Amino acid sequence: MSNLGSHFTIFAQKRGHKVRARVIKIVVGATLAIIFAEVLGLKYSLSAGVIVILSIYETKKKSLDIALLRLKSTVLALAIGSLAFLILGFHAVAFGVYLLCFLPLAFKFKLNDGIGVSSVLVTHLLSEGYVSVSLLVNELWLMGIGAGLAIMLNLYMPNMLPQIKKDQNQIEQMFREILLFLSDKARHQINDVNEEALFASVKELLVAAEQRAKKNRENYILAEMTYYTQYMRMRFQQFEVLLRLSKLLDQVAMPLDQTDLIADLTEQFAQTLHEFNPGNELMEQTDHILDIFRQQSLPQTRAEFENRAQLFQYLNEFRYLLELKRDFIDHLTVEEMEVVLKETIRVKSKAS
Repeated sequence: MSNLGSHFTIFAQKRGHKVRARVIKIVVGATLAIIFAEVLGLKYSLSAGVIVILSIYETKKKSLDIALLRLKSTVLALAIGSLAFLILGFHAVAFGVYLLCFLPLAFKFKLNDGIGVSSVLVTHLLSEGYVSVSLLVNELWLMGIGAGLAIMLNLYMPNMLPQIKKDQNQIEQMFREILLFLSDKARHQINDVNEEALFASVKELLVAAEQRAKKNRENYILAEMTYYTQYMRMRFQQFEVLLRLSKLLDQVAMPLDQTDLIADLTEQFAQTLHEFNPGNELMEQTDHILDIFRQQSLPQTRAEFENRAQLFQYLNEFRYLLELKRDFIDHLTVEEMEVVLKETIRVKSKAS
């Protein structure tokens, strides 16, 4: 219970820090937007503050994408709204016609997130009872100030790399525990480890780590940082293979000489598991053991045949487990490796 309580406290503190940072951004941004709009003499200056409130998101890329989307949506909405009011007059029916024309186009061009804000700006035309270049420019300025300040404030984001590196270390440590569990299971067919709880905890960690990696990727605007999302996806695929390996061992009902080879191989993987290890030596050993299996004499009983078939399938799955990591390493560019290595060194130096 004490460990659970401490984990909850740490989570709450981190969550609280993120909430406070976002609240501060919203308060500062909305206030400054209103002040800037008033200094420029814009009408409906309060709308600039509201736009900031609606434009502060959890990542830099999301804020930038939404800002550009809403700018497009605003231009489209003002154009349609102006035509509707000039042709039909400045009343509720004309606003309804505007919505009837604008909404289908907004959905078609995927401008959904800009519908609300753009329509509020169009109501300013309705309230004024006229359309002019200066009034349209006024509305564009309101959008530009609100969205621009939101982007500027979101240029600061808490550094997620230390937590992601911690996730990687925890994932690799828990993978070692699973591999050692599988090795012991292959050798003895019994184990006092709570298998269901072990796999459940690893899956929970992978899901949370993958979400953090995705958010981290969206905080890179000019550069594309996909390494950590690819890493988490690779570990997720390996996790699914580990599940299958455990189920295969459940079907082995009698000890065989081959189980020791498999147990040793699995244990060696646990000892050499590392973020940058492609596992080429283990791949060669796996192929060598597969050749040994093929050259051995045929099973004498049905039970021995079925067990050897399960172990043969285990080796094939194990080889695929290694291939996933090798393919991940092979697809990395030199530039990605250099960036990741520098980030790893920087995070470690700050931690020490």
